[in-house]
Amino acid sequence: MPFSFRPACLIAALAFAQIGSASAAHAQQMPRDLASAFLSGRAAVAAEDFTQIAASYDRALLGDAGNPLFRELAMQGHLLSGNVARAIELAAQSQNGAEPTQASLLILQADEFLREEYEAVIGALEDGRRTGPLTDSMGVAWAELGKGRMSEALSAFDRAIEGREELAPFAQYQKALALAHVGDLEQADMILSEQASSGFGLSRRAVLAHVTILSQLGRNEDAIELATLIFGSTPDDDVAVLVATMQDGELIPFTTITSARDGMAEVYYTLATALVGDRGDWLPIIYARLALALRPDHADAILLTGQLMELAEQYMLAEAVYETMPREHPQYLSAELGRANALYQSGQEDEAIEQLRALSEERPDSVLVHSTLGDMLRRTEQFAEAAASYTDAIDLLDEVEERHWTLLYTRAISYERMGEWDLAEAEFRRVLEFVPDEPQVLNYLGYSLVEQRSNLDEALEMIERAVEGDPESGYITDSLGWAYYRLGRYEDAVPVMERAVELLPSDPILNDHLGDVYWAVGREREARFQWRRALSFAPHPDLDLDRVRRKLEVGLDVVLEEEAAQE
Repeated sequence: MPFSFRPACLIAALAFAQIGSASAAHAQQMPRDLASAFLSGRAAVAAEDFTQIAASYDRALLGDAGNPLFRELAMQGHLLSGNVARAIELAAQSQNGAEPTQASLLILQADEFLREEYEAVIGALEDGRRTGPLTDSMGVAWAELGKGRMSEALSAFDRAIEGREELAPFAQYQKALALAHVGDLEQADMILSEQASSGFGLSRRAVLAHVTILSQLGRNEDAIELATLIFGSTPDDDVAVLVATMQDGELIPFTTITSARDGMAEVYYTLATALVGDRGDWLPIIYARLALALRPDHADAILLTGQLMELAEQYMLAEAVYETMPREHPQYLSAELGRANALYQSGQEDEAIEQLRALSEERPDSVLVHSTLGDMLRRTEQFAEAAASYTDAIDLLDEVEERHWTLLYTRAISYERMGEWDLAEAEFRRVLEFVPDEPQVLNYLGYSLVEQRSNLDEALEMIERAVEGDPESGYITDSLGWAYYRLGRYEDAVPVMERAVELLPSDPILNDHLGDVYWAVGREREARFQWRRALSFAPHPDLDLDRVRRKLEVGLDVVLEEEAAQE
């Protein structure tokens, strides 16, 4: 059967366009329940609300059971939101109607692997079912292995390697996994070593597979050397566990693949990682969901799916995915940090902070947990608590080095926001000893000195260096204009501040600053216009709305006189 390989988002878009051609006029002719489902489904597609897509088009199918577009979108919605069983049911129904879509055929292929119906996988391809170049060829190879026919499986891998040049590296990786699974570790090592030496960049997961293969061969020293070469001396927790185990003289079991089902999950996961793009592309999520359907404990697929859900702004689905990470897995910490961020992004700030507090008690020796908690507290303007969390993280370091500068920097920001300027200034200057040309630090310290009206010449020099380092930053450019203003160099401030507002036209602080600068050079009408813009873009935690309104009422000169009289 001929097939057009299109991303799932384009399939959905096509369906949306076709049902959308009827528009509201068509909806008015539908029964009320169907029209309601139809319209809520359209809105859900536009918002990428996968749970609502599934619910809306399930309701639409109640009123129009044979509609292939409703069925397609319901199927995708269920798969994307994690209801694989319902997606499989809908995919099976699609076989009885119009030409099946790529998504439905992939779901049916995954279902056959779930049920270990390996002959069905092979037969479907012989009958002309096409899911995609890599999933077709690798599906047959892993199905042959699942039937216990290793010779046929290797032949299938080789056909894929020889058939399409662009797929060869992926097929070679899959073949190496299959060989390792059946115990031919030497041949698996040879394939992965040749790939690495040829310049083909092995994925993180492929490197870890190679590390375990080397360990199984009794070559722990080589495995440790490879892990250190690729991941450095301070790797992520999962790598650190492997290295520590090998340093103790133990062999690492090969668990990347434990079955044909795992092998196909690896194919889907590989495609998901290769196709990750911008928001709106559903195909990577479909592949990631299929990988988890076949192997629910696939830690990398859990993290990837969670990240893709966050990219789609489906934060509750992201949280639910992260929560499936096994507690004993080395990547459990990464999943919990992802879950906290998803809670925060969904508006559940208190819950996110409480989750991180609990995690900091569970993992009291984790610098990452304490620093992440500090970041969350700082974002919610709990600056004293944030500074304490950063201090907890810093105290765990054996030695503070240049790579820790952001930790010091964020603690300095917390001190400054607390009003502890002496502590903040000392910390900022400590950071500059590590990164003397870092624009963010130069700008923050320079701007703060300007606001303190202290060391203005030094502050100006810092901000000028910051602008030189990052000339496209509206905030840094604003700092330079504000420094000129504070120094009384009003004419110099005007073009700089105008440039800052050009870079960040909707920022209320920058518009307020530009208004003050215009007033200082006698451009009072333009000043009032900018203050009104500042109010229109409010609120902002650092913008005093009453002060802006007072400036509009009586002008900046009077406001400054009033403030001087109150000092």
